[in-house]
Amino acid sequence: MSQVLINKYNVAGPRYTSYPTVPYWELNSFSLSQWKTTLKRAFVESNTSEGLSLYIHLPFCESLCTFCGCHKRITKQHNVESPYLKAVLKEWSLYCELLDEKPKIKELHLGGGTPTFFSPENLKFLITELLKTSKLAEDYEFSFEGHPNNTTEAHLQTLFNLGFRRVSFGVQDYNLKVQKAIHRVQPFKNVKQVTELARKIGYTSIGHDIIFGLPFQTEVDVIETIKKTRTLKPDRLAFYSYAHVPWIKGNGQRGFSDSDLPSAASKRQQYETGKKLLEAVGYIEIGMDHFALESDSLFKAMEYKTLHRNFMGYTASKTQAMIGLGVSAISDSWYGFAQNVKSIEDYYHLLEENIIPVVKGHILNSEDLVIRKHILNLMCNFSTSWENAELSFKELPEVLVKLKEFEKDNLLQFETKKVTITEKGKPFIRNICMAFDLRLQRKRPETALFSMTI
Repeated sequence: MSQVLINKYNVAGPRYTSYPTVPYWELNSFSLSQWKTTLKRAFVESNTSEGLSLYIHLPFCESLCTFCGCHKRITKQHNVESPYLKAVLKEWSLYCELLDEKPKIKELHLGGGTPTFFSPENLKFLITELLKTSKLAEDYEFSFEGHPNNTTEAHLQTLFNLGFRRVSFGVQDYNLKVQKAIHRVQPFKNVKQVTELARKIGYTSIGHDIIFGLPFQTEVDVIETIKKTRTLKPDRLAFYSYAHVPWIKGNGQRGFSDSDLPSAASKRQQYETGKKLLEAVGYIEIGMDHFALESDSLFKAMEYKTLHRNFMGYTASKTQAMIGLGVSAISDSWYGFAQNVKSIEDYYHLLEENIIPVVKGHILNSEDLVIRKHILNLMCNFSTSWENAELSFKELPEVLVKLKEFEKDNLLQFETKKVTITEKGKPFIRNICMAFDLRLQRKRPETALFSMTI
């Protein structure tokens, strides 16, 4: 990639796990009752046909990883497990009371935090109780995030017995200096052990998360990490850019100096080198920053154009409704977003009052829904079209003018009422989506809100 393009397009921009992005939600006009209305509408439209997705946020970690942008609480006291899971089940019961019939679950994901902070027995209690009040879609998919240092055989076997077939392990980087800087020391042998154990038990999709652009990280480090990763042959990989946003995430990302981070050009070279190494052994690039083997469901979803992107990232299971349970979890009805309170104490208090613990959200207007479709098309299929009149919008001519600049740089191609991102343009997908982001165009943030796009 040329330095000219990096200099031109390396700006702060959203990762587009939603549209509108969270900083542009209209909070003043949002209410819990509106959120409930949109969710009930989505449930009526989709529960019988496809079911819903369920994300459960398990926020506890025993130590702080300084690269992490997720909401978490650091503690070594495991007596927090049971009260928290009972609260999550109470929240689920409030949603079940709101809906007209038994929810059908198509996708369930345990994220965090560190889900494997919780004991296998407590995780079994959570899933067993949850399934008592729901039913499963025929092609349901259960997945969880595991920490290589504390995921035990009992975790893997217990969750497998409950229907989990996909697990992802956070690797980040194998260089000890980098690991110490991000406070995530885990030897390769730990990752190897849990990966092979998961495969032996019968998990059909094993993922690894690798980050580039970390403090002290070099291209050699990325090469060594990916070489080791290739020996374990995970089914899918998230190979994504470190988002340095200490002004948002606080002291957790201030354990090192900005000067310890790779330059934009070095960071991009880390990705390009890693991508070549992955593609050489059969990994296919999926959307943005994801790779999968042809046998994995993520690749098949891309092939069949059913790939979806939401607050959990890329998923092969597209559902109209996604309910997020737990502190800070975000729900999506397609017509609206809702985020839970971030304080565990506030979360408990609202549930004791029989109130769904939503603190903020956004109800999408007709323009939002059109733009959301375009951005999803670009993020999932690298193209979008306005041949259908329903996908046209008032500001489209202005957007097309902005897109012409990308065309001049050979980052996208125009066809009749359609644009397609070129291979050269894939690293700039966030920038291209920004051209469609009308809320961003109308009001650029006065302070930094997003990480850099390159």
